[in-house]
Amino acid sequence: MKSILSFLFVLTSLSSFGQTEIKGKIIDENGKPFFGANVFVKGTYDGTNSDADGNFSFTTSAKGNQQLQISFLSFETLIHDFVIEAYKPKVFTIKESINSLNVVEVTAGTFKAGDNSKATALKAMDIVTTAGSAGNIIAALETLPGTQTVGESGRLFVRGGEADETQTYVDGIRVGQPYGVSANNVPTRGRFSPFLFSGITFSTGGYSAEFGDALSSVLLLNTIDEPTQNQTDISIMSVGVGLGKTKKWEKSSFTFNTSYINLAPYQKIVPQNLDWNKPVQSISGESIFRYQFKNGILKVYGAFDYATFDLNQKNINFDEKIRFDLQNNNLYFNTSYKGYLNDNLQLQTGFSYGYAQNKIGISADNVENEERTLHTKFKLRNSFSNRFKLSVGADLFHTNFDENFNVFGYGYQNNSLAFYSEAEVLLSKKVAFNLGLRSSNASVVDEFTVEPRVSFAYKVADNSQFSLAYGSFNQTVRQDYLKYDSNLDYETTSHYILNYMYNKDGRMFRAETYFKDYESLVKYDGIQANFNSNYNNKGFGFAKGLDLFWRDSKTIKNLEYWVSYSFIDSKRDFRNYESQVTPSFVANHNFSLVTKYFVSDWRSQISATYSFNSGRPYDNPNVTEFMSDKTKSFNNLSLSWAYLVSQQKILFLSVTNLLGTENVFGYQYADSPDVSGQFQRQAITQPANRFIFVGLFWTISDNKKTNNLENL
Repeated sequence: MKSILSFLFVLTSLSSFGQTEIKGKIIDENGKPFFGANVFVKGTYDGTNSDADGNFSFTTSAKGNQQLQISFLSFETLIHDFVIEAYKPKVFTIKESINSLNVVEVTAGTFKAGDNSKATALKAMDIVTTAGSAGNIIAALETLPGTQTVGESGRLFVRGGEADETQTYVDGIRVGQPYGVSANNVPTRGRFSPFLFSGITFSTGGYSAEFGDALSSVLLLNTIDEPTQNQTDISIMSVGVGLGKTKKWEKSSFTFNTSYINLAPYQKIVPQNLDWNKPVQSISGESIFRYQFKNGILKVYGAFDYATFDLNQKNINFDEKIRFDLQNNNLYFNTSYKGYLNDNLQLQTGFSYGYAQNKIGISADNVENEERTLHTKFKLRNSFSNRFKLSVGADLFHTNFDENFNVFGYGYQNNSLAFYSEAEVLLSKKVAFNLGLRSSNASVVDEFTVEPRVSFAYKVADNSQFSLAYGSFNQTVRQDYLKYDSNLDYETTSHYILNYMYNKDGRMFRAETYFKDYESLVKYDGIQANFNSNYNNKGFGFAKGLDLFWRDSKTIKNLEYWVSYSFIDSKRDFRNYESQVTPSFVANHNFSLVTKYFVSDWRSQISATYSFNSGRPYDNPNVTEFMSDKTKSFNNLSLSWAYLVSQQKILFLSVTNLLGTENVFGYQYADSPDVSGQFQRQAITQPANRFIFVGLFWTISDNKKTNNLENL
């Protein structure tokens, strides 16, 4: 018996001699013991769970290089590489997973449209269902805080910035000519139809280091990745006709739409404030081809536009009206690829080409100009973990502009090379920040910029958070100046932004305050910028304000609405200004109310938009103080009604400025006084008191159910 016990003791000792004890402690991100974590050596059955004090201990017979895995539901799995024979007890920190939907997101200065964005303020369909927008992306964005309604322009003015301070991108590739052409003090539209775009990001400031050459804002338009079915769309409108077609294959798809617009029949019925010889006529179209690779998608996008018109414009300095006629050809093409080189490394690349030609007649004078733009982009984004992502990239831009005025020629060429890097860091579900740096060199300046960008977000509760952003931004001066003087320096600004956002159950509230500091703005002498003006970069200015936004789709059944308000205080000494004053395009108070109500019994969606802007300053030469007078306030009530005639046919009616309010955007004064010593003036007004739109939209699709209700 004694020999048997001795044998068992020896056997047990030999078995224990081959075991190694693995022990340690697990804590959470706050340093507190973590209970219940699963701890084991990968590839074996050796392991245990951490106790109430976070401690664990077990033995293993594994040898050499091994991996210790620590995991728990909704927490990141931790892998520790070690050598069994050299293992020493240690403390491990387990972190909460950030893949869930309630993780913090930096939102300072940014509005996103898209159902997958936690920062969504407008869904994609909202861009075109807003009464008064008439399918114009820019008009819909003007109902958001931070924008200015500059009715004589129709372009996007953001937080005290001019329209050229905003850059537009399609699938990450810049657009050289984002607006249609127009005459002086006659509003234009954005060139792009909303029907091809699934996502929109509108930055009112503090944007990513990926984008540059914009002092105020970037507008990012993302085309649809993959249509759901074959579809044909037919539009019969009071201003023209349209046709769209989508064809889908196994790995690819093709979509195009085209329209013909002729305002002559419409303007014979609806009175106009302008004297047209030939109202606007245009033919335009867009198309996109998509191909799905195993790990990415290729898109080829193209858009064209031909427009012509002829009108007589009153000028206070002349007895007779001045005839203005224009023919415009515009082409934009881009191709982009976005995909993964491996599980963590993403590639985004592409290029674009833009061409614009204008033939202009101004009484006996002739102006012809051409602009060619190119953009090549290369970007890599590596996800080192769920908490840390790093992007690096480069851009090459080329612009070639030529203009002939009678026998005189003007123009410039500019090549710009930019490099950027940006890190996205999530410290936890509650804390995130981005660090970026951009540097660019424009050949017209021949100097590299240094543009740091940083943003930070902290989640104070499940549905609310604060964000901060700072950025330095540079931009080459506008075409109107470069064509006369190509030796001007960059214009610069710095953005400081504080944002609060609450978002829960169909209700969103945003409050954002900001400060922008402008330097090196262009100044010139004379009544307007001309070939013989003297130019310099001695201008400066600032813009500061508060933006508020509330959206609600839950309180009242079938009613969706949003309210936006902006207060801005902005002053500049630039252009030919005599002193630092509020620019003529800035209204201190801006308010919008947008409502959309669906009436099931009527099979209708009824939408209304009311916009108000306080008066804008203008210079009255009959008084001593510069830019001391203000226009009356701007008011616009618009209404639209979409009626479902049948499942795939919709009748749509829209009236912009329903009450016919006579809005005034400023005044043009005579260059010299009359015999009484007074400078006479004429008001700059809207081209018509109302715009009435009627259309029938017919969709033919595979499922026989799809209609254009969400696009109206």
